[in-house]
Amino acid sequence: MNNNRTPLFLVALALGAALLGFAGGFAAQFTPLGRHATENQVHAYLLEHPEILPEAMEQLRKKDMAARLDPLHTEVKAAFPGAVLGNPNGKNVLVEFSDYACGYCRQSVADVDALIAADPELKVVIREYPILSPESASAARMALAAAEQGKFAGFHKAMFAAGRPSAATIAEAARQAGLDPERAAKFTASARVETEIAHNMSMAEALGINGTPSWVAGKNVLSGAIGAGGLADALAGTPPS
Repeated sequence: MNNNRTPLFLVALALGAALLGFAGGFAAQFTPLGRHATENQVHAYLLEHPEILPEAMEQLRKKDMAARLDPLHTEVKAAFPGAVLGNPNGKNVLVEFSDYACGYCRQSVADVDALIAADPELKVVIREYPILSPESASAARMALAAAEQGKFAGFHKAMFAAGRPSAATIAEAARQAGLDPERAAKFTASARVETEIAHNMSMAEALGINGTPSWVAGKNVLSGAIGAGGLADALAGTPPS
């Protein structure tokens, strides 16, 4: 049997076994004849009840994501020093993989602000994930320089308010945040910044993240501008469907 088909076959077989009430001898169904008969029964049942497939696949997706997140859960919440919003010592942690060229990230700024206002224990870890343009990477480096100077929140909001990143908008956001330009220029060229961005890229790949904004909230990994309510639900352990 094709290796790509095997996991889906096993999921369908297990699901079908439960639904059809195969009480005993489940392992015996894996004889060639038994498996063929069972596969036909499962196939027929799924054709009659296709509505169960999205739910089953969503459960499979959640299990896969939980398995990806588990070994990285502590690491992904460990912020680059200063690259946080809200309460830096808060016990409730929301992680955002963000790109300053991302319109949905810009749209989500108000949602994050609302969550921070509602929960004094919320710590929002911003992971710079510049994947949309070369200017995204320049803005991400300057954001880390702002974090190093203790002025991350000011730069973060000014950068999104400025529109798409460019040399001019990055410089203006840095000015508004009050960055020391010489210190920032030196820091943006440092190996520390390159290492942090590479680290974020590596974590995103391991988590199956390939777009922005993406979020880690509790045991949930979510993507898109899902709104303050959806993020609050995820933090509370009940992610949106």
